[in-house]
Amino acid sequence: MGLNSRIETAISNAISVGQGGGQRAVPPKLASGLHYATAPGGARIRPTILMSVAMACGDDKPMISDAAAAALELIHCASLVHDDLPCFDDADVRRGKPTVHKAYSEPLAVLTGDSLIVLAFEILARESSHSAERVAQLILTLSQRTGMPGGICAGQGWESEDEIDLSAYHQAKTGALFIAATQMGAVAAGQEAEPWFELGARIGEAFQVADDLRDALYDADTLGKPVGQDDLHGRPNAVALLGVQGATSRLKDILGGAIASIPSCEGEAQLAEMVRMYAERLTPVAPNVSASRV
Repeated sequence: MGLNSRIETAISNAISVGQGGGQRAVPPKLASGLHYATAPGGARIRPTILMSVAMACGDDKPMISDAAAAALELIHCASLVHDDLPCFDDADVRRGKPTVHKAYSEPLAVLTGDSLIVLAFEILARESSHSAERVAQLILTLSQRTGMPGGICAGQGWESEDEIDLSAYHQAKTGALFIAATQMGAVAAGQEAEPWFELGARIGEAFQVADDLRDALYDADTLGKPVGQDDLHGRPNAVALLGVQGATSRLKDILGGAIASIPSCEGEAQLAEMVRMYAERLTPVAPNVSASRV
């Protein structure tokens, strides 16, 4: 099974668990919302990074890697559902289709996001019989990168402050789940999490700069989501601070540092190639050029 198929199967199986697996009565609209929020899934960048790190480290318990990849993507999808709500970005479109609150209603969007978050941790917990120690570390890592003080909830929280710590804001809002991806991939394969922090942080920073560039260079039809959100909501933006050329140069520097930060492991060369591949995909080349919907 190819990597993409493996990831999609893991996510699909997780959603089936959340929908009751056909074994119990569930609210049909909410069950449908879980699937709608996660499929089609864009580029699946975070679980791909997680799986790539796990395989570079040996991937000796693939069922745990699968669960970790699914759990991480469920958290990411939940964050998008909540980000799009009227109380935050009030977005109408995500990944080229109506956002969950537009398609299902605002109450169901809140419940969909909440359900995906809880489901992510259930999917991990279900694998505890294969390695309780690894699963416990995975749950801890994902919790830390989801909530407070340095997870994506903190990232969203910075937007309500009068003064924003730009570094903390970017690392929490965008970097947190990339740090989770590299660390969880290592933990799933029985390795220590800490050496993989820098790689995840650098990839996350690069992704934020690339997102700022796409927001400045592309239109909504190309991205499959609204553009100009940073300007609209008064958020920090690399293009506003550095200009297009400066932000592009900064992106290349970050990605070069990411490759240099890869810890020594069996699949180090393949992992470096994956980062180079993402460097090409992330770097916008011109306005109105098709971009991956992430």
